[in-house]
Amino acid sequence: MKYRYLGSSGLKISEITYGNWLTHGSQIEAETAIKCVRAALENGITTFDTADVYANGAAEEILGRALMGERRESLEIFTKVYWPQGPDPKGPNDTGLSRKHILEAINGSLRRLKVDYVDLYQAHRYDIFAPLEETMQAFADVVRAGKALYIGVSEWTSQQIREAHKLAQELGIQLISNQPEYSMLWRPIEAEVIPTCKELGIGQLVWSPIAQGVLSGKYLPGHKIPEGTRATDKRGGSELIGRFLTHDILSNVQQLTPIAEELDLTMAQLAIAWVLQNDNVASAIIGASRPEQIVENVKASGIVLSADMMQRVDEALSYVVVRDPAETSKRIPAQRSS
Repeated sequence: MKYRYLGSSGLKISEITYGNWLTHGSQIEAETAIKCVRAALENGITTFDTADVYANGAAEEILGRALMGERRESLEIFTKVYWPQGPDPKGPNDTGLSRKHILEAINGSLRRLKVDYVDLYQAHRYDIFAPLEETMQAFADVVRAGKALYIGVSEWTSQQIREAHKLAQELGIQLISNQPEYSMLWRPIEAEVIPTCKELGIGQLVWSPIAQGVLSGKYLPGHKIPEGTRATDKRGGSELIGRFLTHDILSNVQQLTPIAEELDLTMAQLAIAWVLQNDNVASAIIGASRPEQIVENVKASGIVLSADMMQRVDEALSYVVVRDPAETSKRIPAQRSS
């Protein structure tokens, strides 16, 4: 496993992060989830990403159980705040980035994770209703209370990141990361977000590098979607993956097969290695429903793709890649859900 600095900070993380968005507490049993975490640790992963909203808190709880007994100083534990978490009925402040929600949410996350602090506390989305000054002051207070070491954001636009970074500097805290979706097929961050983040010293923690499994090559054009896959599981992001399950996209993805074979890689390994070629990407976040998936996918760490190989990937997917930077803005909730 290779390790990279997260942005311009002094924090080193594994260039493959284990994330438990769609698995822990939802798709797989707790014991299997714990085995996946063990496999991650045994294969050099030291960085773990979760969120309070994942499986309504169960994902944090299971991750906390799985990491018990590990040397805390050897781990980087990340979580997020924005969405409502906990039992119904939800209150009017259970969503968003108000001071009240942030300060209450961090305490819940630490309790479920069974830790005294997280290495990175991330704004899961941008809150158009809360003043950014209030949000950043609350994050600063979380850092000064020793409950988080650094702060980050997820799916923010370049302008939002720039404004938050300015406030973070004024408050004397470090905003070091953005967590966007990024893959061979989904590249909206390349035009604006990445240049801004490079300028500001902010690194990318990219999720869905395998495009919800589509870039693994298991979905074939003209074939029925296999049962038991993420595309058939409403809990597993079937709505999100649906945008990639067109005949044109699946046909173009199959053109990556000879490239992977030539490099002696699986399709998934090629997809992960591809995102890691971007020097602003600090880590690729992968999930798993079986420990074996982690063992295979961590082999993407350290792989260097030549300029020729990168060009061949672009040529294979040129007509189906999404690049519009406006897609990032569409991830910002237009209203609060509570």
